[in-house]
Amino acid sequence: MTQFYSKRDLKFQLFELIKADELNQIEYFQDHNRETFEMILEAADQIAQKSLRPLLTEMDRNEPQLEDGKIKIHPGMKSIIQQFGRDGWINATFSYEEGGQQLPWTIHIAAGFILQAANYSASVFPFLTTGAANLIRSFGSQELIEKFTPNLYSGLWQGTMALTEPDAGSSLSDLSTTAFPTDEAGVYKIKGQKIYISCGDHDACENIIHLMLARIDGAPARTKGISLFVVPQKRIDTQESNDVLTQGIYHKMGYKGAPIAHLMIGSEDQCEGYLVGEANLGLKYMFQMMNEARLGVGMNGVAIATAAYYSSLAYAKERPQGRRINNKDLNQPQVPIIEHADVKRMLLFQKSVTEGSLGLLLYCSKLADEVQREPNSEKKKAKEALLDLLTPIAKSYPSEMGVHSTSAAVQILGGAGYTTDFPVEQYYREARIHPIHEGTTGIHGLDLLGRKVLMSEGLAWKLLHQEILKSLNQSSLDPNLKSRFEKYHRIVLETAEKVLARSKKGLEYYLADATLFLEMCGILCVAWKWLDQSNIAQSQLNGGSPEKAFYKGKIMASEYFMEYELTKIESLAARLQSESYPTLEMKNDWF
Repeated sequence: MTQFYSKRDLKFQLFELIKADELNQIEYFQDHNRETFEMILEAADQIAQKSLRPLLTEMDRNEPQLEDGKIKIHPGMKSIIQQFGRDGWINATFSYEEGGQQLPWTIHIAAGFILQAANYSASVFPFLTTGAANLIRSFGSQELIEKFTPNLYSGLWQGTMALTEPDAGSSLSDLSTTAFPTDEAGVYKIKGQKIYISCGDHDACENIIHLMLARIDGAPARTKGISLFVVPQKRIDTQESNDVLTQGIYHKMGYKGAPIAHLMIGSEDQCEGYLVGEANLGLKYMFQMMNEARLGVGMNGVAIATAAYYSSLAYAKERPQGRRINNKDLNQPQVPIIEHADVKRMLLFQKSVTEGSLGLLLYCSKLADEVQREPNSEKKKAKEALLDLLTPIAKSYPSEMGVHSTSAAVQILGGAGYTTDFPVEQYYREARIHPIHEGTTGIHGLDLLGRKVLMSEGLAWKLLHQEILKSLNQSSLDPNLKSRFEKYHRIVLETAEKVLARSKKGLEYYLADATLFLEMCGILCVAWKWLDQSNIAQSQLNGGSPEKAFYKGKIMASEYFMEYELTKIESLAARLQSESYPTLEMKNDWF
């Protein structure tokens, strides 16, 4: 069977790198242990292999269509969504009282990684529902919880996140969808439109439940006046239309199996929405889902790039082409292309990006579990600050580099990689959405440099570098690896100090290259996780582990990242420290 991820590496990342089994020391997770975690991962693997993977190409070739006002998706998705509901995946992280399993999010997102690597389009349906249900259970009234969550948990209903509008994409301050009060408390008439709504309409579920941002008529301007509403596609009591109409469907470059809808809300002034929590706090509530989703998007990027890596690795081992560069004897057989140094370079690039990014994302996931269950307020504050700082990095680096990594997979296959005979061209198309999903890379650069680095007088920034120093002090770390990392770590700290000082010159100058600052931090953080992986691998080899090839591979991938990727910090730092500002000085009519 075609490999699309490594069970061995995922177990390494979870149980050797981040020690996920230690989460059962938290009371909420105490009924779990490594055995139950591995059972859940195996269950995810079985669904991935038997249900999702067989539909990978079909869902791409036969994309959803809008017919008679309803989006039709691949017929196989109905049973898959029902399976996720029946097996308890949608509410797995929720409490026993809610029918959940009190599963750590770390294990849930690791299982998601398997499913996304198998078939990204098919994997998004249940996890969108998880996010929507989580908002209702976290902030909604008991009445809303009882009315909506059971059918969301079961997979009978689909959940979505409805933010984007034609004139309010990233700029939510300009949101114009309006909620008008009715005589019934908590019930509003909603009017407006939403675009790019993932799974915003389809025929595999009986109802679509939108968690929708809107501004109550007369509410304050900008983001302060945004509220959150539950807006079902069909009325709950009668199953009649709730005046949420599918205006169109977007035909995408990749990720084609999951529909993206354009919705018209309240065209006949008959759309009812239910206020979640308090008025004007909608954006605060929605950011709970968005922050989780941002780490999820980073994981999506890693999953697709990982599938592409294993596809190109298999091809490189089997495809004969040419001979070693010092062998001119045409009587000798051709060698597999993996024998060529440049192909090894591209494979090492993919391995170092995917496994390094996976390590960072799982570290953040464990941190999220700890934050949610930390009883000590001071410790909670510190962990929360560190997670807030790392979130834009862990979303953006895997997303951006996942595109480059997947491109390398296409390159390894050469002309074959550019055809539909192999899945890497599909992976390349599907990878491209993740630098856009849940906030573009540019927005996350502004978030990191404009907010996260500065918050609480730089608390999170200091905590990050304290954690990095802990990794540098590990006993088995190779001295040469350590010294190389220390050099570029110093460059990052010096650059950050100079960039921060630039804030006195003005906000535009300070944030002009925020995306490059984000890129620099991404490289540093993934290199940090490679330090940890390399240290563990060396310890295992020193202890006589029989898995020499696996651990040697870890050390070599770490070596590659330090030699080829970490060194890019030098040029980024030079740009960030420069006093030249062509992006600010360029005039529009000069283009």
